Amino acid sequence: MMQTDYVVVGAGAAGMAITDALLTHTDATVTMVDRRHAPGGHWIDTYPYVRLHQPSAFYGVDSTALGQNTIDTTGLNAGFYERASADEIRSYYGQVMQHRFLASGRVRYFPNCEYLNDQRVGSRVSGAIWELRAARKVIDTTYLEGDIPATSPPPFEVADGVRCVPAGAITHLQERPETFVVIGGGKTALDACVWLLEQGVAPEAIRWVKPRESWWINRKYVQPATLLPDLYRGHALHLEATAQATSVRDLFARLEAKRFMLRVDTEVEPSMYRGAFISETELDLVRTIKNVVRLGHVRRIDQHTITLDQGQVPTSARSLHIHCAARALPRPELRPMFEPDRITVQPFMRGLACFQFAMVGVAEALLNTDDEKNRVLPPINYWDSTRDSLTSLLAGVAHAKARADYPALAAWANTSRLNPMGDLGPYRDHPDVLEARALIQHHSAAAYGNMSRLIAM
Repeated sequence: MMQTDYVVVGAGAAGMAITDALLTHTDATVTMVDRRHAPGGHWIDTYPYVRLHQPSAFYGVDSTALGQNTIDTTGLNAGFYERASADEIRSYYGQVMQHRFLASGRVRYFPNCEYLNDQRVGSRVSGAIWELRAARKVIDTTYLEGDIPATSPPPFEVADGVRCVPAGAITHLQERPETFVVIGGGKTALDACVWLLEQGVAPEAIRWVKPRESWWINRKYVQPATLLPDLYRGHALHLEATAQATSVRDLFARLEAKRFMLRVDTEVEPSMYRGAFISETELDLVRTIKNVVRLGHVRRIDQHTITLDQGQVPTSARSLHIHCAARALPRPELRPMFEPDRITVQPFMRGLACFQFAMVGVAEALLNTDDEKNRVLPPINYWDSTRDSLTSLLAGVAHAKARADYPALAAWANTSRLNPMGDLGPYRDHPDVLEARALIQHHSAAAYGNMSRLIAM
């Protein structure tokens, strides 16, 4: 039987960030088991035109920077820091695995394999079985793994003869359709619309079927380095609005008035909040699509009819239906993150995925007991609604307060490249930072006090 200190199940963003933290902060050995053929998780399967919706500077593993930290000068992201493409992210994780993990001599990697939960690893290719014992813990990064359109069937019926493809398939069409029907209201659907428009498809040739309208965070307020004052100002605007809001609906109206929150259609009130970012340039582009269907979820597509929750709309054999409507992130019963022989990775604050994942590994390394770790990192569900945005934000406030009781963990968080607020020092005297600091000092107490009241309404 093979021996290892930790078994990490999954080599996506979570597994990679946690393993990197364990290598930095312990002398432990790690064995990574992943069903995909290469590290990167869903980035291995995703659509080819996808990019990070946040700057590259905040993504990846803590020890190794992603990208060149440059500001884009062309395209829809002009004026903002670079956002890595899927190819860049796959290459990045491959380099981290080869030159950081495997080169350390402390990591073993089993791609194309399943962890069988009984101290065995099975190859999906050869059928070989290995016995593997974790001396410390099994770290499960798959508990909240969601579906993506590239690897899951549409969540609706598709009749024979209907052209229906996942988002990635539109990059290699053999026959141009008369109409592109984009199905979904989240980031994948928005990306598909943007890509089609950038390829010169007329807005009139796109029909966007949205089960729900979404709020988006203005990418201006999530920028690193020289644009970090804007991020700090965005934090201040959010606190000010939270302190003054009389309801969740009023909160989002205030944030929209400050251009912190954005929506595609100002005539339709969003009910969905996933925490994704968009630039105002992208927003202006997708607003050119006027043929929008809002009749709930698609139930079935026939050759001439799309059936939805609240009605039907016509379609045709000459239309291409683009499936962007996977189940996304699940919401199973929460369980303690840290147990004697197991870590079950779950979010514990809003956003900042890789920062959270890395902190799981750092907490495991630096804190003494599972009780301490669970006190600092109590799990929450992924956010989906406008009310969820507040519950997840409040969880982040509680986490920050608990983290402050552990100086080593707090010191790491304050210097991690994955923490957007970690590099504010050089800009502390910037006029925007000074103004934002005054707003934060004035509104923090009222904002934190108002959060629970708004959630309960």
